[in-house]
Amino acid sequence: MSNITAIIVDDEQDSRESLQNYIGKYCPQISLLATCEDIHEAKAAILKKAPDLVFLDIEMPRGNAFDLLESWGEINFEIIFVTAFSQYAIQAFNLSAAHYLLKPVDIEELEKAVDSVAQRIMQKDKISHAQILIDNMSVITSQNRKLVLPLMEGFDVVKMAEIMYCEAQDNFTCFYFKNGKKSLICRNLKFYESALSEFGFCRIHRSYIVNLEYVTRYIKGKGGTIVLENGTELIVSSTKKTELLRRIKSGS
Repeated sequence: MSNITAIIVDDEQDSRESLQNYIGKYCPQISLLATCEDIHEAKAAILKKAPDLVFLDIEMPRGNAFDLLESWGEINFEIIFVTAFSQYAIQAFNLSAAHYLLKPVDIEELEKAVDSVAQRIMQKDKISHAQILIDNMSVITSQNRKLVLPLMEGFDVVKMAEIMYCEAQDNFTCFYFKNGKKSLICRNLKFYESALSEFGFCRIHRSYIVNLEYVTRYIKGKGGTIVLENGTELIVSSTKKTELLRRIKSGS
């Protein structure tokens, strides 16, 4: 039985029809209320029909998805972005835990995104991942960007500047924060290596990713050791040494 109301926003008729067909065939929990071809139609439809979910194309000729969202105020609906965006933007999606589908839409990825949205709605998750995404794409310095960390009972939203380093613990990642707290997250370290590498973080070992802002000393050795601001010492693997020293010296 359908229990999630939705709207599709995409300027390309073929894309709208394709997604509509996929939803009808593979997502029985979705009740589609309307399809829109630009952000003006979308705004009117969202105001009138108050959907639970909007499938939102990013690049459209008469205003893009972020033009719509930035003019909205409080975003009180779930969003699945549909995009052919660059890897940089996809990193922003991952940091914000915002859902996205790459064109052409993959059925399995569609089902996964819809299931995740359904879970958020059921759990009454009030975090606006779209708003965090907008904030992340507008801030000037990487350390002011925010990261959404999924927990068993919901999400934590943290500034990157608060993270000192991350440690692999089997298929989990433990985050260590400047204030001394730590948090175990149900994602592996490789995911965060990809998500954080452009924002001042460096993989120094198979077990560690470090925020370079907090590195105060490097001690020579085969790979060497780094010392963080709080006195923590972390081993550097020999294969990661050259890249670490390059980034420290270049300040990146």
